[in-house]
Amino acid sequence: MPHSQSSAQRGRVRLARGASPWLLPTVATAAVSLARSRRSGRWAAVAVPTTALAAGMLWFFRDPEREIAQGRVISPADGVVQSIMPWKDGRTRVAIFMSPLNVHVNRAPLAGTVTSVEHIPGGFVPAFNKESENNERVVWHFDTELGDIEMVQIAGAVARRIVPYVPQGTKVEQGERIGLIRFGSRVDVYLPEGVEAAVEVGQATTAGVTRLDRD
Repeated sequence: MPHSQSSAQRGRVRLARGASPWLLPTVATAAVSLARSRRSGRWAAVAVPTTALAAGMLWFFRDPEREIAQGRVISPADGVVQSIMPWKDGRTRVAIFMSPLNVHVNRAPLAGTVTSVEHIPGGFVPAFNKESENNERVVWHFDTELGDIEMVQIAGAVARRIVPYVPQGTKVEQGERIGLIRFGSRVDVYLPEGVEAAVEVGQATTAGVTRLDRD
């Protein structure tokens, strides 16, 4: 069932959990440089890039409210569909590339219980590169009405940290926030056998809004 929200709630934007280690020192540096720039030209020169960086961080770590769409499987990520690939076991992998401009909070593609959250060490090549299959990643499994659903958060060249929000055993609603990937990255969803993808390569997706499966 979709979550009902008022227009005020939908328009609200908060900051993502897990942003503090990057955001706080950047904002603090910008605040100090701005305060000191009133008395020093050197500090004024510093204030410009630090303030711009802080503003960029605030934009990157935004976490807007969403009115969750209807559908069996919805997109866990904002981004662009990079590939749709049949898997040997009958499933279909939908890979979504997230650029640094996208919202990087990921959401549960279905309602269910988190049965596994596994961190796998690896490299940090660009997420659009084929070699990103071996990147640092977190593999999720959900027990849902469609059976076991696998989702993989993949770190990119800049994204060196994946932050899960919920542990194994947690019951989640469809579209609920479940984790964050810092900076450019990728999220893969494996549609179960018999479920056809409703999206196309190159299509933009919105977490919690874009439906991935077709009736």
